Amino acid sequence: MSDWIDPDDAPELTAELAEVAELRVGGKVVRPATGYLGPNGVVRGRPPLRDAAKRQVTLRLDPDVIEKFREGGPGWQARMNEALRKAVGLG
Repeated sequence: MSDWIDPDDAPELTAELAEVAELRVGGKVVRPATGYLGPNGVVRGRPPLRDAAKRQVTLRLDPDVIEKFREGGPGWQARMNEALRKAVGLG
């Protein structure tokens, strides 16, 4: 079986896809991707890691803890994940 993908089978470049795509100029990334093309169209965010995909849980936290992480702006959930990893000795 070949890894060849016929260019004619490539998805149409839509405005939505262009909006989330990585932009490179001269091989240098000038805008990182903010989404990807999934099986059902454009998906915002990072594609899941196959065997190490993050799992969604319901967790009750004190409001002041949540607000402290949100003060840092976008990426607060990733920062909270990193803090939890350090707390349990994984980071």
